[in-house]
Amino acid sequence: MKAGRKLSSLWVVLILVGTGGCAGGGGMPATTSAPASGSSSGASPTAATATGTITIKDFAFGDPLTVAPGATVAITNMDTAAHTVTADEGTAFDTEVKGGGGTATFTAPTKPGSYPYHCTFHPGMHGVLIVK
Repeated sequence: MKAGRKLSSLWVVLILVGTGGCAGGGGMPATTSAPASGSSSGASPTAATATGTITIKDFAFGDPLTVAPGATVAITNMDTAAHTVTADEGTAFDTEVKGGGGTATFTAPTKPGSYPYHCTFHPGMHGVLIVK
């Protein structure tokens, strides 16, 4: 009878090891890939493929960002409030980013130049995207 318990215990250990140890999220973490939100290019590139990043923090966009024409620009919003990155003139880009670490991407214009932008929710927020 003791030999039967040892064998049963061995199976329990093997099953636990094979399933990650417990039902509450043990084992290998699941990997998911959510599409980027706010992409104005029609594509859904991720922040990992971005060639430049705008980080919003304390209701400010930070220093001007320089990218190549047509580059993917990632936005990370560290504020709790939602913001937009909206070109001051024309329709070059207009992307909303949720607060609390939200991210989004857009495609930079293909024409070189300086593109001032603002947040439509907070008119005092301004930044510049330089394409060259």
